[in-house]
Amino acid sequence: MKAFAQLISSLDSSNKTTLKMEAILQFLDIADNSDKLWFLSLFTGKRPKRQVSTTLMREWVKQLVDIPDWLFLESYSAVGDLAETISLLLPNPEGYIDFSLSEWMDQIINLSGKTEEEKKTLVINAWNNLPHQERFIFNKLLGGSFRIGVSAKSLINAIAQHSQLEPAAVAHSIMGEWRIEEIEFDKLINGEYVDTHLSKPYPFCLAYPIENLDKQIERPIEWQAEFKWDGIRGQIIKRSNEVFIWSRGEELVSEQFPELVEEIKNWHGDFVLDGEILAFRDHEVLNFTFLQKRLNRKKISDKLKKEIPVTMILYDLLEIEGEDCRSKPLHIRRSELEALFHRHPDTNLQLSASIDFTSLEELAVRRASSRLNNSEGLMLKHKDSIYHAGRKRGDWWKWKVDPLTIDAVLIYAQKGSGRRSGYYTDYTFAVRDGDNLVSIAKAYSGLTDKEIQEVTRFVNKNAIEKFGPVRTVKPELVFEIAFEGIGWSSRHKSGIALRFPRILRWRQDKTVADIDDLEEVKKLIQ
Repeated sequence: MKAFAQLISSLDSSNKTTLKMEAILQFLDIADNSDKLWFLSLFTGKRPKRQVSTTLMREWVKQLVDIPDWLFLESYSAVGDLAETISLLLPNPEGYIDFSLSEWMDQIINLSGKTEEEKKTLVINAWNNLPHQERFIFNKLLGGSFRIGVSAKSLINAIAQHSQLEPAAVAHSIMGEWRIEEIEFDKLINGEYVDTHLSKPYPFCLAYPIENLDKQIERPIEWQAEFKWDGIRGQIIKRSNEVFIWSRGEELVSEQFPELVEEIKNWHGDFVLDGEILAFRDHEVLNFTFLQKRLNRKKISDKLKKEIPVTMILYDLLEIEGEDCRSKPLHIRRSELEALFHRHPDTNLQLSASIDFTSLEELAVRRASSRLNNSEGLMLKHKDSIYHAGRKRGDWWKWKVDPLTIDAVLIYAQKGSGRRSGYYTDYTFAVRDGDNLVSIAKAYSGLTDKEIQEVTRFVNKNAIEKFGPVRTVKPELVFEIAFEGIGWSSRHKSGIALRFPRILRWRQDKTVADIDDLEEVKKLIQ
């Protein structure tokens, strides 16, 4: 655990990719295979089920250090992270338990089925025998809220460098469904389990936002243009008459789209297709908020399938009859995809339409009208490009329409975590609804460090109420909020939900009298 705690500390104390890579490599050099496997599992989101509730953790630490609830809440508010708050409140350790990461994980997993008293005994013993940083990590692992500030690409590159393998091969090997108790780290990294899983997807090929359009697209005839859709990017895999659907987030989502599975079962042959899953009704793409109602459900009812039917717009062909097609040029993959698609004329799936254009001016016109069909803009792909793992600048570009914007006022603020635990960085914004203010979005990014400090000073001076770590503030600071889409929502008090909201700029030239009205915001919904 000591080496893992040092790794987390190093990752949390730097924003430099090179330093994070060095920290990961150092851990991989000294960790045993069991710890490496847990490291990989935790860093790729495969975390065990929470065995102890945060409510119990709060109660136990308050009993242990004998502090009232109000003081605990004030401490939590100041620190901004429950695991760290508990670690800081505890007295110095009485001893030291020298368990490895895998041994601690076994202890935590074995809490399943234990009584509350048995769980409390183990937790208190750990708290009494671990130093601050290791207590903090233990609390994170125990509470199931373990998140790491390192990108998937950096993780893959570090493992590839450590194992002297190609990053693309590592990405393919660790992607997909695997259970930590059934595999070995070295065998997993070296791809020894790849062929045993029919469901194994490929790493997705991603695009960069385009800059200097006229320099990147000098010969339009060499480029393929398509609409960029706002749905769930996925791969449909059909091998040996079994069908699997994977999301870009490496989640198996077959059960959420059973009609797509049944549809593909009727197609002939084996293949892997890349595309976008969309809510689709009456020949129109529906807003993403409709699709959200089908996500993360274990069972999709017939009623929901009828209310929110789905389709998949197919982009690419990655494999056919066991042959990996990714190294073929796009124009050949596209031709083979069209041939496969047209062999199934009664399908409910769709082929991504190729947009004809002879000039960038024509392309700009098509992009400007993208929202009319609920798309986000355009994708531009070089016809000779291969299907890369991850991003490669120059082959695939995304040219999104400009974001929608509104002016809203800050009404709630909460402190961040980690290096920003002393500043208010999480904000809730509101627009006007008659004589009242109604919350419309939360945003966590878009301000400079200096602006965050200024907002924090304002919150400290103008807080009206406290709700745990949240502060209600005087509605005076106005911000321009940018977002990619907007739709109806029964989960929000405003009745609408914004897609990917973020702060575009602080409008210090405006007052609360200048913010947008809810009814006008609703008119943005197509």
